[in-house]
Amino acid sequence: MEIVLGIESSCDETAAALVRADRTVLAQHIASQDDAHRPYGGVVPEIAARAHAERLTPLIEATLADAGMALGDVDAIAATAGPGLIGGVMVGLVTAKALAMASDKPLLAINHLEGHALSPRLADPSLEFPYLLLLVSGGHCQLLLVQGAGRYRRLATTIDDALGEAFDKSAKLLGLGYPGGPAIERLALEGDPQAVSLPRPLMHSKEPHFSFAGLKSAVLRAKEAQMPPPIMLQGCVSGRVVPVAGKPAYSDADIAASFQQAAIDCLIDRTRRALGVAGPVNALVVAGGVAANKAIRAALEALASEHDLRFVAPPVALCTDNAAMIAWAGIERLSLGQSDPLDFVARPRWPLDPDAAPARGAGVKA
Repeated sequence: MEIVLGIESSCDETAAALVRADRTVLAQHIASQDDAHRPYGGVVPEIAARAHAERLTPLIEATLADAGMALGDVDAIAATAGPGLIGGVMVGLVTAKALAMASDKPLLAINHLEGHALSPRLADPSLEFPYLLLLVSGGHCQLLLVQGAGRYRRLATTIDDALGEAFDKSAKLLGLGYPGGPAIERLALEGDPQAVSLPRPLMHSKEPHFSFAGLKSAVLRAKEAQMPPPIMLQGCVSGRVVPVAGKPAYSDADIAASFQQAAIDCLIDRTRRALGVAGPVNALVVAGGVAANKAIRAALEALASEHDLRFVAPPVALCTDNAAMIAWAGIERLSLGQSDPLDFVARPRWPLDPDAAPARGAGVKA
């Protein structure tokens, strides 16, 4: 039974994992870079690439040691080859090439998005193709018909910001720090999702795509309008007019809850539309970092129930960037007899459906 070593280094998580074809994760290690990037409020590519270069080899050694294995016991080496921050992608891919060459094992250059797309099948053996996938992360927001490993039809994408990016930037506007997605979710539990009127971009539009830039900008305007102008009162003794601060119209928690609800409404509206055009599917599936959000999961589960579909979401550990999903994507491809040459080039952008029509205004994000 094949065992694949997976390597992930596309953004700010350095990870290695050993996965067996029976879906057993034999060992894995993940090194987060949150502390390094937190002072900047987001990922700094140069810092990320340097951290990957420093941490990856010790992580691979620790993963092999935990499984009681040597490199020669592995059947193939799988690594993220794009899309992502090109410095980090190159670190992981070059390392994988060196290991594949040294051990005379096949190289599998994995699309990071395919890792997310297939990760639910690692956790759920009963999930069969085809299924409708909502892929939501910091860099992507897409609806895909997943017909098999390497077979994807894109039904929708974002024309501007991805939802994870909107979460992070909205959190920064609220002073919540980095990473922003979990911070928004926690604060939203304390707020009223109806307190602040925020837009739902492209809601009910016949156009299939997503848009979150306007929603993010509306959060900025809501924050600026949160505190009303001071009330001018005349002092009883001095007779002077003095300003007295007014009461905030709503709290930061209200903004967070209203933002999250607006985002959910957009996701459900767009996914409902995709279900109407996708054809027969076996399940509605969500994956990617934003898929860890419990409120989003609950709303999607309700939508799946409306359509008498199974709802599948991988465990939270498989939603964020990890090497187990890269190893599993390698196993899926290895089972089809696929591998890649050692001169495979790292790609900063790599669509799962290269034949999809460009989305209006999306440019390279399409």
